[in-house]
Amino acid sequence: MSVHVEVNRDVCIGAGNCVLTLPAVFDQDDEGIVTLLETDPDDDDAGLVGRAVRLCPSGAVSIRA
Repeated sequence: MSVHVEVNRDVCIGAGNCVLTLPAVFDQDDEGIVTLLETDPDDDDAGLVGRAVRLCPSGAVSIRA
């Protein structure tokens, strides 16, 4: 299952759950706001991307199949 990852930096609160879940796809800038390293991660990472979406308390991370 191929996924496309999107982030909304305007609603990110800097919790960092996405980075802890999948640092190959997510990072944080100097203010702690999410940055996206990979918009179309490998299929092997799809489950972890889904977990990052569920763990994001502000809803800043989303996926499109």
